[in-house]
Amino acid sequence: MKTFAPAALFAALAVAAAPAAAATKHHRHHVSQKARGAYASQRQIACTVVGCAPVPPGCHPEMGYTPDGTPTGFDVAVCGNGAYTLYGNRR
Repeated sequence: MKTFAPAALFAALAVAAAPAAAATKHHRHHVSQKARGAYASQRQIACTVVGCAPVPPGCHPEMGYTPDGTPTGFDVAVCGNGAYTLYGNRR
C-alpha cells in the first residue's frame, strides 16, 4: 500500500500539470511578405513655412535655412538630386 500512494500521487500531478503546460503554447501562422503582397509606400511629409504637405515624388525633406544661414525650424523639399528646392532654402 505504501508504494501505491506515491505512484497515485505522481499520476495525479502528471494529469493536472498536462493541461496547464498545453495551454501556454501559442501557435502562430506566419505568412511571408511575398504572400501578403507588397506594402504601399508611405509618402513623406514636410512641415514647411506654408504648412505640412506631402513631399512630391523624387524629392526628400531637409532642414530649411534663411538666406544668411540661420535654421528656420521648418523643412524644405529638395528635388532633382539637390538641383532645386521647394518651400525655402537649404544650406
